[in-house]
Amino acid sequence: MNLKKLLDDEVNSRNNKDELCIETRPDPLIIAKKHNDEYIALICALFAYGKASFIVKFLSTLDFDLLNQSENKIKQTLKNHYYRFQNSEDIISFFIALKRLKIKHTLNELFLIGYKKNHNVLEGIEYLIEEIRETNPHVSQGYNFLIGQALKRDKEGNIKLIGNAPYKRWNMYLRWMVRNDELDMGLWKDVDKADLILPLDTHTFNVSKNLGMLERKTYDLKSALLITEKLKEFDKSDPIKYDFALYRLGQEKLL
Repeated sequence: MNLKKLLDDEVNSRNNKDELCIETRPDPLIIAKKHNDEYIALICALFAYGKASFIVKFLSTLDFDLLNQSENKIKQTLKNHYYRFQNSEDIISFFIALKRLKIKHTLNELFLIGYKKNHNVLEGIEYLIEEIRETNPHVSQGYNFLIGQALKRDKEGNIKLIGNAPYKRWNMYLRWMVRNDELDMGLWKDVDKADLILPLDTHTFNVSKNLGMLERKTYDLKSALLITEKLKEFDKSDPIKYDFALYRLGQEKLL
């Protein structure tokens, strides 16, 4: 089996609008692309856990224009909203944090502050997480799960590869923002596609093992980085173009 040809063929066949259909192929990216906005896309990405149809159903109930409304309006409108691990207070706090940030910054420019230290997207992700938390402090188990927390580091301050989660939803958000094709939106500038990390989920994790791209059995940041390095052998400048194809291969149980 020529693995590169298999994956390239999958990428080419799936790089079209038919792969995103709210009735037959639900995906949070459908809602994000409809609005084509970095803040709305972040909401779509961070709530993207669980069954795809349930994610899309929940996102479809949200009024994203609340990001431009008063905080009292946000509280009133979202007081009965909840999604799996997040209660209404978590969702309200998230919207208020993004509303406050949106007045002053683009998410792109905030991300670049962390990313440009050494072209590490994880540093950019952590900077965004910290900005969201500081803008509207709120702590709960559900909120911590939604937003994520600071990366675990060693004594020298380096990000640990073992012991950190893959940050799947954040890395998926970066894929949407940085890449630009029929699927991804390419709204951000000054971030190199070559620096992106695979948004590792159960589908891409299992498919990568079945294809011989990963021998580790642990679902963590190190596994995401190892698969990313393998994908760079197929396309050094854009390794994460394979993510959606790997995801579909697993979701559709083709491998």
